[in-house]
Amino acid sequence: MNSRFRRLVKHLWLDQADTRRAIGLAALQRLRDAVTTSERRHSGEIRIFVEAGLPLAYVLRKSASSQLVRQRALALFGELRVWDTAGNNGVLIYLLLAERKIEIVADRGLNDLVDAKTWQSLVARMSGAFASGQFEEGLAQALAGVSSLLEQHFALASAQSNRNELPDTPVLG
Repeated sequence: MNSRFRRLVKHLWLDQADTRRAIGLAALQRLRDAVTTSERRHSGEIRIFVEAGLPLAYVLRKSASSQLVRQRALALFGELRVWDTAGNNGVLIYLLLAERKIEIVADRGLNDLVDAKTWQSLVARMSGAFASGQFEEGLAQALAGVSSLLEQHFALASAQSNRNELPDTPVLG
């Protein structure tokens, strides 16, 4: 019970103001520009979602925090319609500030081409940035890694362009 109470307090204590402090307007613009630049090189779509704490319904679940973060990322993947791209190659990069954890959810078009070890390695590389509170840096690393995978598997031909099916601006929840 004690750990569930601590989790509850941690997630309810943080709010959208904490998200805005972690990812300021200038950082938000730089991340948006990085997504836009990335999507000029491949046919995939990338969304970034940063959230201070989990909604109460998640916090009250009797699951490990890593499972809760994954469940929330999967739910947002659907809500943001990242799964609904023509090439089935949308990717959600989800950062939960309260846990300093990241989840990357890729649609089946990309996920079927990338093994679990590669995804785990990508997440592990940026964990140091998040642990030290360097959220923009960690998100930029995640974006670079995802972009590299999308370029490897869904590169655009020289005369081709990405029709940009999803907004490039990160969502601060």
